[in-house]
Amino acid sequence: MAKIPAYRTMYTELKQRIQNGTYPADSFLPTEPELEKMFDVSRTTVRKAVGILIAEGYLKATQGKGTVVLNPSASQTLNYISSITETLKARGYRVSVPKMHIEQLCADEALANAMHIPPQSPVYRVERVLNANGTPIAYMLNYLRANFVPDLEAYENAFVGLYEFLETHYHLILTDAVETLTATTADFLQAALLQTEVGAPLICSKRLTNTDRGVLEYAQMLIRADRYEYTIHLARRQ
Repeated sequence: MAKIPAYRTMYTELKQRIQNGTYPADSFLPTEPELEKMFDVSRTTVRKAVGILIAEGYLKATQGKGTVVLNPSASQTLNYISSITETLKARGYRVSVPKMHIEQLCADEALANAMHIPPQSPVYRVERVLNANGTPIAYMLNYLRANFVPDLEAYENAFVGLYEFLETHYHLILTDAVETLTATTADFLQAALLQTEVGAPLICSKRLTNTDRGVLEYAQMLIRADRYEYTIHLARRQ
């Protein structure tokens, strides 16, 4: 595996410290000189790692005061990349994946078009049901470019949050995503997987996620509409 750029390693470590409360909400991040010394990196590296976290909504730069840690949202916001797992944990839920299945396959024409990759490109398919406090809340299919996540099948049932795992193990940085949300209802199989009624309302999410190296993921998720919500933050009109 190629050498991991210093800013990726620093970004991942800072994000973990924010998520685990080492740097709690409304506290200030150490200063640039302190971070340089702490991580033994240049100021350019510090600014790149911190800049990504600001863009993702974890930090906010304040004039003359420093960089403040933001409070995690109680519902998944659509102005930066987050995951269902991260959102549920921020709400205080116990999140688990009772079983997952990972397999490598070749992308058919439809999947290749969705991911903007050549047909027959190798991809990993990650299939999971996500539980919150023991109750199924989402059925997820994630398709990942195999060359970005070598030997992923060795980690079947070894993680809960996919994005967190990709960041910490493969040092990938998710730069942007396009997500489409539609409404649907549960068929017999979906109702059985999610332990709900046939015809129950579901949120259907389709997401294309990019990294600083290009397209990483195409995801399809079915989420129980009675147990999850999205929030859109809108800026003022110019």
